[in-house]
Amino acid sequence: TVADSLKFSSAVAVALAVVFLVITAGIAAFKLINGSVSMPRLLPNVTSITSFWNLFTAVPVLVTAFICHFNVHTIENELEDPTKIRKVVQASLALCSFVYIMISFFGFLLFGDSTLDDVLANFNTDLGIPYSSVLNDVIRVSYALHLMLVFPVLFYPLRSNIDELLFPSARDLALDTRRFILLTIALICMIFLGADFVPSIWDAFQFTGATSAVCLGFIFPAAIALRDPHAIATKKEKILSIFMIFLAVLSCSVAIYSDAYALLRKKLSP
Repeated sequence: TVADSLKFSSAVAVALAVVFLVITAGIAAFKLINGSVSMPRLLPNVTSITSFWNLFTAVPVLVTAFICHFNVHTIENELEDPTKIRKVVQASLALCSFVYIMISFFGFLLFGDSTLDDVLANFNTDLGIPYSSVLNDVIRVSYALHLMLVFPVLFYPLRSNIDELLFPSARDLALDTRRFILLTIALICMIFLGADFVPSIWDAFQFTGATSAVCLGFIFPAAIALRDPHAIATKKEKILSIFMIFLAVLSCSVAIYSDAYALLRKKLSP
């Protein structure tokens, strides 16, 4: 199975992410002991209506971080005991949350207001510690390897869904080598073009989180509950579904406006 064939590469990818976290935490602890770390700003600096709207630009990124585990259905289908999927999801979300929070904490402790959209870019300067250049290289190489190893896990459901949308009546993709190769090459080329032309990963996550992630995480599940083809949803669940859709559309609109305004303002600024 796909999950079984990728289990070792996925385990190494998780280990490399933990390596990134451990090194970042070690650098922060070393500088904290030396007294070379200044106290970072803990609360946002809201001085105008513009800075208030800018707070909403972080929401889509957080939504994307927790919604983009779209390979959960593939994993559930390949589990010997599908009832374990709840524990699998809980464990994966707990691990992801821990890594996200710790890296953001130690990264912001290290760089403060100088923290860039992509924190890896901060590890391109002198960190003010012994062997700074070596540690910078280890962090960047380990995370590059992490991305390479985790890519097949994310790419597989994308390719499968695109194939089913474009060729619903065709035979299984694994049995059609020509279609498999052409579709794989086409998708990888599109991904590389997007990576080359999108100016910032933050911008990509902002608009992805404000649109597709909101739909996947809130609007579509609520719409399924409202449709209720088997008549199993309660009145309370339907009311909550309507409220969820309303809240999702409202937050999505605010986030898109905030993202577009911030991006336009950044381009117009000298």
